[in-house]
Amino acid sequence: MVRDLDGEEKAGRDYLEEFVSSLHIVHSPLVDPIDQLIELVRFEIIQREEEGYDMDGAREAFISLARERSYSRILEFCNSLNSYPMRRGFAYAEPVDYGSIVSESSGGYSFFSVELPDNALYDRIYGGWLGRCIGCMLGKPVEGFTREMIRVWLEQAGEHIPSDYFPDIEIDSSKIPKWLLMRLEDLRRQYREKGYGVLRGQVDRVVRDDDIDYTILNLHTAKTYGHRFTTMDVARTWLHMLPYCQVYTAERMAYRNLVNGVKPPRTAEYMNPFREWIGAQIRADLWGYIAPGLPRTAAELAYRDASLSHTKNGVYGEMLVSAMISAAFATTDVYDIVRIGLSVIPQRSRLAEAVRDVVSWSKESRDYWETFKRIVEKYGHYNPIHTIVNAAIVVASLLHGDGDFEKSIALAVLSGFDTDCNGATVGSIVGVMIGADNLPRKWAIQLNDRVESYVTGYGDVRISELARQTVQLAKEVLRNTSFKPQEM
Repeated sequence: MVRDLDGEEKAGRDYLEEFVSSLHIVHSPLVDPIDQLIELVRFEIIQREEEGYDMDGAREAFISLARERSYSRILEFCNSLNSYPMRRGFAYAEPVDYGSIVSESSGGYSFFSVELPDNALYDRIYGGWLGRCIGCMLGKPVEGFTREMIRVWLEQAGEHIPSDYFPDIEIDSSKIPKWLLMRLEDLRRQYREKGYGVLRGQVDRVVRDDDIDYTILNLHTAKTYGHRFTTMDVARTWLHMLPYCQVYTAERMAYRNLVNGVKPPRTAEYMNPFREWIGAQIRADLWGYIAPGLPRTAAELAYRDASLSHTKNGVYGEMLVSAMISAAFATTDVYDIVRIGLSVIPQRSRLAEAVRDVVSWSKESRDYWETFKRIVEKYGHYNPIHTIVNAAIVVASLLHGDGDFEKSIALAVLSGFDTDCNGATVGSIVGVMIGADNLPRKWAIQLNDRVESYVTGYGDVRISELARQTVQLAKEVLRNTSFKPQEM
């Protein structure tokens, strides 16, 4: 379970160190390859246990091998993990191929009537882009922090709920916990170097973040290959447009596999213990934007993208979010939006169970923090950047936010876990639902309609221009779709 800070500075510092160091060894090119392999295998054992495999004896055998530090023997052991059977009584059905996913879902919804003139369609899509950017910027300063650490930051600033981007703290540094002072000093340094940043008073654009890079990258994929793109087309776009050192966890492993000649869908599985983490879920938005009122289409597009780097619940997370965004064009009822998203993923999956739990808990108590407590109690054992626990927070924030943009993104970010990802996803869904014209002006105006990106050719672009290009793709998808409207 994720630890609370309980006011203790050391606990906060230890948590941050644990959060960062868990991935540093895997991703750093300067680390001994044996240490990297050991960490990968450690994560792989955890991942397989979560997927329902019987890993009895694997941990003990691995500890012994890790001490020997024989690369060939550890690699052989890693490959042998494929032979471990499923545990008896594992209650979930979590297919990988698209046909089986559809069969295990409740069928999904094909088409809802979305009769929006061009200016209204633009407003909703622009709202999604802006909402995503705002939510990401709100969550970025506290990425990796727990709920309690975020609370401490706000209390130090004399606030309870952020009504603007996170504030700097203008008090004696000796009164600020060291872990917070270190984060503030790092953010101040970035501001001095660039002339813009992520804290209140520093914001004048959306700073570079992978949550936004992938939305831009997927826009480029759709523009280049059309909405009938393949997973291999996504792979080509990554290799040509995205710097390797700016991708993380499952995406880093998939990218490495591509460079070494491994083809999809094997890229998502081979030496990739992060295949159910949040990376695919943060890539969902563009597919929902270009399939307004077409949740099943949005989910299929998301599947093609996600299967490059993820499997099972990692893929379902992207399908869920893309379908919810698509549904947000057709309804302002947040429970309907969640229900439609849930309909496209396997009903006997762990993610579907988590979504249903959150829906039930949110109805039992309208206190968000009671729902959050139950999420942590049942799903807090997952890594803080795993799909399931973060998707649960996204759904809870939507249901308790009830269409209020500021409240929804605040709940998502104040919860901790993957704050910038969850803030961005919630902001995107509510942004589509209410449109750009209805977003609180104080959040959007500071961005100056500018976004910074590491995607080749998109280094400094207008958010409005990205929205205009997205509208053209959405109109193309709508022209090529002949589903009959369905009832909610």
